Amino acid sequence: MAINSAETPFPVGEVSRKIGGWIDRLGAVWVEGQIVQLSRRPNAGVVFMTLRDPSYDISLTVTCYRQVFDAVADAVHEGSRIVVFAKPVWYAKNGSLSLRATEIRLVGMGELLARLEQLKKALTAEGLFAPERKKPLPFLPRRVGLVTGRASAAERDVLETARHRWPAVRFEVRPVAVQGVHAVPQVIKAVQELDGHPDVDVIIIARGGGSVEDLLPFSDETLIRAVAACRTPVVSAIGHEPDNPLLDYVADLRSRTPTHAAKDTVPDVGEEHARIQQLRDRALRVVTGRLEREERGLEDWMTRPSIADPHWIVEDRAEEVDALLGRSRRTLSHLLDRAESDLAHTHARVVALSPAATLKRGYAVLQRADGSVVREPSEVAAGEALRARVSGGEFGVEVTREG
Repeated sequence: MAINSAETPFPVGEVSRKIGGWIDRLGAVWVEGQIVQLSRRPNAGVVFMTLRDPSYDISLTVTCYRQVFDAVADAVHEGSRIVVFAKPVWYAKNGSLSLRATEIRLVGMGELLARLEQLKKALTAEGLFAPERKKPLPFLPRRVGLVTGRASAAERDVLETARHRWPAVRFEVRPVAVQGVHAVPQVIKAVQELDGHPDVDVIIIARGGGSVEDLLPFSDETLIRAVAACRTPVVSAIGHEPDNPLLDYVADLRSRTPTHAAKDTVPDVGEEHARIQQLRDRALRVVTGRLEREERGLEDWMTRPSIADPHWIVEDRAEEVDALLGRSRRTLSHLLDRAESDLAHTHARVVALSPAATLKRGYAVLQRADGSVVREPSEVAAGEALRARVSGGEFGVEVTREG
């Protein structure tokens, strides 16, 4: 072993190496601290954190592999208090101490929140929080189911606000334990009863504010699945606006407070009357405007010449009608005269060519007793009686000799 004295001092590097050896023999230890700095590079395999102990105002660098950090990544952020199982590492070259962690745990509530976050991820993956599963709330429910603590401020806020908005609204109240070991089974039973009630159109689950531990029953997986199975729309009104139990994600509507749940569920009769009056006024304005437009249009039509003085069209065309009438008469007269002339000419030709005209010129037609006309002398015999037809009539003749 080297002697260390004023005459034979250790170099700084040797001292740093010896410190590293002592620290190396320490082995892995559990260390608690608050994260004051967190570095997660997207493609890096190592995560860097700075842990600080507020009591001693000292900080240590902690490194871990990505897979170690990913186990708690959803619940860990700057400001979180954690416990790490890590081995101290001394870097002799620069004389710095760090911790290489192989396990990370959240302290107290952080661990609880991590479990809730894991449950939230699992239920989200199943689709229980999907927006398309949300059922619409009725405009005016026949009866509102209310699950809340007995004689609680939440119950009073819901009932008073709802009845102030719509005095005739009816409630089906189920008082239950809202924290502790009995809360989950009682709330599930009440929700299932109200879901099976034929007159209940919407269910409100309400509770006042509280700590994370107090609100824990409303993140229970069994309750979440029971609400998801409801056919009746469910409104979640747990705690105040910053509180977000898992019930808020599976409910069909998340209200900020119990008072807002009543406002979201029951319409305000005064607002509805005002809305109806607005619609009536709007309808009156629309109808009045339409009538006024139609009246103006009718007035415009009535001022047009064809409507104001419809006879001017006839009067304006009277001369044209007279001219057309005279023209039609002349044309018709000309056609009739020409047709009469053609008829007279045709009649003259017919008369000239008719057998009667031939008879008037002194000709006669000889007919046998059977009415046949004699054309050749050889067609008659001596002594045969014939009839002679002339222009003035007819008479009988007798053949005296053969032709």
